[in-house]
Amino acid sequence: MAAPEVATASEKAFDDDRLRLDRQICFPLYAATNLIQRLYRPLLAPLGLTYSQYLVMLLLWERKSAHVGELRDGLHLDAGTITPLLKRMERAGLLTRRRERDDERRVEIALTRRGAALRRRAERIPATLAAQIGAEPDELASLRALTTSLVDRLRRIALIDSRERFSPPEPRRA
Repeated sequence: MAAPEVATASEKAFDDDRLRLDRQICFPLYAATNLIQRLYRPLLAPLGLTYSQYLVMLLLWERKSAHVGELRDGLHLDAGTITPLLKRMERAGLLTRRRERDDERRVEIALTRRGAALRRRAERIPATLAAQIGAEPDELASLRALTTSLVDRLRRIALIDSRERFSPPEPRRA
């Protein structure tokens, strides 16, 4: 019987290196996002939509209208990202932006007829993408559940972090 191989110090250091790219949870998520967006590109091009615009449209097709803050929160975007995106979509005739009379800080976003009509043309996109990925429906459901759970955890952490950053400091006790 052969003696088991003993790892050298450099091999052990390589295995324990927590800064290796293949050890990061963020990288496979980042790579998957980039690759999925590439798969979406030719599916969305006939609709004249970018991936980010498609996500806005998905929310608006569900709700018919929403305030900018609801879209921002639902898509996990900041104001500096969502505002120019919505302005481009308004110029393209997909949606309207209307300030509320009671509170001009709140802007309601609603689909135009053109934006609503795109829904029918987009209905095949999820099935087409799933077929391209080649995963079984139960695999996709498990993946969606796992990533949704991760997003929920990250959202809670981000909320706690933002509250701590923007809350006033505790008064000093004498």
